Amino acid sequence: MTSSVPPAVRQLRELALSAAWAASIRAAARLGVADALGDEPAPVDDLAKAVKADPESLNRLLRALACHGIFDDRGEGVFAHTEVSRLLRDDHPNSLRYMTLWATEPWTWELWARLDEAILSGENVFQSLHGKDFFEYLHADVPESAEVFDQAMTQASRLSARRLADTLDLSGVETVVDIAGGQGQVLATLLEANPGVRGVLFDLPEVVANPDPRLAEGGALASRTELVAGDCRRRVGVRADLYLLKNVLEWDDDSTVDTLRNLAVAAKPGARIVIVENLIDGSPESRFTTAMDLLLLLNVGGKKHTQDGLVKLVSMAGLRVEEVRPVNAYLHMVVATVSS
Repeated sequence: MTSSVPPAVRQLRELALSAAWAASIRAAARLGVADALGDEPAPVDDLAKAVKADPESLNRLLRALACHGIFDDRGEGVFAHTEVSRLLRDDHPNSLRYMTLWATEPWTWELWARLDEAILSGENVFQSLHGKDFFEYLHADVPESAEVFDQAMTQASRLSARRLADTLDLSGVETVVDIAGGQGQVLATLLEANPGVRGVLFDLPEVVANPDPRLAEGGALASRTELVAGDCRRRVGVRADLYLLKNVLEWDDDSTVDTLRNLAVAAKPGARIVIVENLIDGSPESRFTTAMDLLLLLNVGGKKHTQDGLVKLVSMAGLRVEEVRPVNAYLHMVVATVSS
């Protein structure tokens, strides 16, 4: 008589092989399997032909993903979409295809293998591996990965931009600056919701060179938008009355404080600095947030924050914290002001 596998054994055994699931999702995203599969169930042979894959190997991939609710195995080599697998489609309004690719880029695998070193030292391991900091490496050595990053941030912003626009009161604001705002998905949404406001997209030169079409020359919001290249950790030479940092302050504490001080120097007296982050404490997405916290340790020596920890850093920069409130179920807003 065989005994059942104890739940603890099953859990740890599956977690130890969880890289297989991440790799499987990446493979499906890169191959475009979700885009090839339509609304109706389809045989794996047809899917393999569409994505130019080996049918037997593709069947094994989809069978593995189906164990996690990503695609539905109907038996006899036929697969259908699930709510989760549809998120890998490019045309899904909440697509996470690029987020999936970003989280599984080649550089991530070498970092995870050295997590114990980062835990021992408390510092990132990226510099010792590549001889340069993460963002310099990204744009100089793997520009295709930088492009994936930009697309991933745009997809992530799309999920929350509308809610942020509804929550953030821009009454009396003349100019809002989206610091390290990527392609400008959030800024474009804010400008659409507030016709009297001007916007500045501030990010690295390689990033602002490829803005959201609405903000680019000839775009619907171009006349109210300025694209400014720079590194907020060094200097922010843009004077405004509101600065937005959404999922930006995730590097080391010194860089976070330096960035906030740079904003205080550039800002108008009494200007608001609005920080939007996934906080570790109270998050309904603790598995996602704590995993990102470890990845940030590895690549930039950064962190996801607790509420008290973030408020402390804001205060260290000489800013006055006015309030902390939720944006949605997984994002919080810290509103601070610059001393008059």
